[in-house]
Amino acid sequence: MTILLVRLRLIGDVVFTTPVIGALRRRYPEARLLYLVEEHAAPVVADNPHLSRVITVPYRRGWRRIADDLALARMLRRESIDMVIDLHGGPRSALLTWMTRAPVRVGYDVPGRSWMYTRIVHRARTYQPRHAVVNQWDLLGAVDPTLADPPDPARDRVEMPVPPAASAELDRMLAGWNVPAGARLAIMHVSAGNPFRRWPEASFAEVAAALAHGDDPTVVLVTAGPSDRAAVGRVVAAAQSAAGANGRYVVDAEGLSLELLRTACDRAALFIGGDSGPVHVAATSDVPIVTIYGPTLPERSAPWRPAAIPSAGAEAGPLPCRPCDQRVCAPGDFRCLSLVAPAQVIAAARHLLEGGR
Repeated sequence: MTILLVRLRLIGDVVFTTPVIGALRRRYPEARLLYLVEEHAAPVVADNPHLSRVITVPYRRGWRRIADDLALARMLRRESIDMVIDLHGGPRSALLTWMTRAPVRVGYDVPGRSWMYTRIVHRARTYQPRHAVVNQWDLLGAVDPTLADPPDPARDRVEMPVPPAASAELDRMLAGWNVPAGARLAIMHVSAGNPFRRWPEASFAEVAAALAHGDDPTVVLVTAGPSDRAAVGRVVAAAQSAAGANGRYVVDAEGLSLELLRTACDRAALFIGGDSGPVHVAATSDVPIVTIYGPTLPERSAPWRPAAIPSAGAEAGPLPCRPCDQRVCAPGDFRCLSLVAPAQVIAAARHLLEGGR
């Protein structure tokens, strides 16, 4: 039996599908499990031991995408796929699911696309305070009724295995940044592909300076994705200035790939970031996490892992416009983010660094 999973993007959303991968492997131990993903999110599943093959596709627009998808459809049909589970529900993923010609095609009842599936699962049309892992798990009930029971974060946690060579590469990078061996590390991710999830840079800088300050400083590795790489330099410069003599403990962690970021989480005492892909990559490790929530709710996107692993959230609290669809900021000032005070994040970070829960 050959089963294809489709989840094209984004990084965090691909992380949220990994419990489904494990559940399918337990139910169908002899099956070929294929996973279709776009290139930038492929590292999340590239080393997943439950998958037989990961198929990556480029993210291109216009006629190039049409050519890519036609070639991909021909290749997928040669795989003789028995079942496709579309974990995305977007136009491209639905079309590719249909083009496989698999006899069983499972997907959500999205208007205009439901006809491409043979088994359809209801999905709420509006934002629901329900975790994304649970939403995607709903599709398993249409695959096999024995898989319909809700997922358990302790058994069905998100995962992203560390590539074997990544640890040595991280050692070389830390040495190049003059990070002392055995130093207490915090990772601070300061960007997000979605501007609705970007906490102010000045707030990140204040938190980094606070952690680097004092007689027992924490080395703060400041990272960002390609969507806002320049933010790191600005945050690091402001934090180093504020930290004074301890400014050297705030490090521009340029060059950390997604795989190395995941590897660094196993070394770190803390991870701080907005509700974006890197936070969910961190959730595949046991590092304590402080997540900064803006337009989203913890009920939908809190780190999905055993409750015994420490995590904390920082948010502005109830607002008439929160949560939102992240297309237009109705007040115009991103208050769901700007009202999250650095002091709130600093207190949560110190609590977790001291072993709190």
